[in-house]
Amino acid sequence: MNDWLGLEGRTVLVTGLANKKSVAWHVGEGLAKAGAKVVWCVHTEKRRAEVAKLTGDAPVLVCDVEREESIEALARELGARGVKLDGLVHSIAFANYSAGPRPFQHTRKEDFLRAVDVSCFSLVRLAGALEELLASNAAVVALSISTTRMAAENYGFMAPAKAALDSSIVFLAKSFAPRGVRFNAVAAGLLKTSSSAGIPGYLDSYLFAEQATLRKRNLETREVADTALFLLSPRSSGLNAQSVVVDAGMGVNFFDKDLVRRATRPESGA
Repeated sequence: MNDWLGLEGRTVLVTGLANKKSVAWHVGEGLAKAGAKVVWCVHTEKRRAEVAKLTGDAPVLVCDVEREESIEALARELGARGVKLDGLVHSIAFANYSAGPRPFQHTRKEDFLRAVDVSCFSLVRLAGALEELLASNAAVVALSISTTRMAAENYGFMAPAKAALDSSIVFLAKSFAPRGVRFNAVAAGLLKTSSSAGIPGYLDSYLFAEQATLRKRNLETREVADTALFLLSPRSSGLNAQSVVVDAGMGVNFFDKDLVRRATRPESGA
């Protein structure tokens, strides 16, 4: 196989695998096809059992990023296995939407802080714990969102958490620069994943996003994963501290004439 990306033989820790709809799954699958060695990391022992049929012989480790001791245990286990990481994929996020959408000023402190802890600080802490296991010129890629400057009411406090993640990418890139380790993010548009299904009113947002894309066809998880593969590869060596927007042009197309017509003259129909 032509290894244009230069991923063959590299070892990458991929976090956040839940099922075949996960961005993590598509990234890991792409890495394996490129000849890389994938080490999976999931949230719980139960999840490890659930994904066993997907991961085959690849190692699956467990880490609850909300627990300091669990992150430290992950680093110890990787070290004991003699793993040297050429890459890390951070595909972890959580928000408690059980109360439904609410005005932002009524966001519960515990929900906000937990979202930041899991979705942002977990990358900071993992980077610190795995620092000595990251090879020179390793690449770290986080999954973010296409914009944190849009006040989507149903997404709520998760957007500021992702904004913190985007900022943290920059500071981590600076801190790790002397070792040649790069940090970037894939800023993805709306996707059809299990986690997104938990966002209140997500289906309507997803359908709207499809009409807002330039191609009138929504983003595919594979397309986000392919961008992550590029950022993990030596081919992207000139990219550091960046958030690469992958949204099929959605962010530039909100004044599309058909969208405007439907909003201002709904009586005219589709």
